Amino acid sequence: MRSLFIKDEILFTGEQLGSFWAYERFDVLGDNIVAFIGPCDVEEKYIVGIDHFKKKTKIRSERMLHFLVEHFDLDLEKAILRQKLLVDILKDKLNHRLNGEVLQRWGDDLFDTEYKLTVSATLRTSVSTKIHLGINVSSKDTPVKSKGLDDYGIDPHDISQAVMDQYRLDMRLIAQKLCKTRSIP
Repeated sequence: MRSLFIKDEILFTGEQLGSFWAYERFDVLGDNIVAFIGPCDVEEKYIVGIDHFKKKTKIRSERMLHFLVEHFDLDLEKAILRQKLLVDILKDKLNHRLNGEVLQRWGDDLFDTEYKLTVSATLRTSVSTKIHLGINVSSKDTPVKSKGLDDYGIDPHDISQAVMDQYRLDMRLIAQKLCKTRSIP
């Protein structure tokens, strides 16, 4: 699995949820996790959660750290479980830096009491499954009560690398476990 932190600021609109996005733009071929910083303003046609789509929920933030994961398999249930793993990795890395259990995962998102920190989505394309996890850097201009990395004094570049490294390691260890587990007759 490959990873890349993209230094250019990118507006996340949802268009990045298409298959091969990381390969077409940054030559990251195969299963991958990429991260970048930029605003978030998801276009209605890219809102994948039916409940959010029906309610016409606004998904936007002035500045977020975005993680995009692509796995070239079509198992949506596995992708949803990977999404929860990714959110838990982010929670663990942040709580470690905050010296305690400050943040909790509720469903697919992170919260500090009533303050929401993340947006997250999982979907299947024709050739892959994709995960988007965005965490506010700034808590300004969000449609809900929120906090961001700036509120905690956490560097988005540092946390992005820690999360990507841990996700890649976990994917490698899972693949190894599949090869090292024997069946019982």
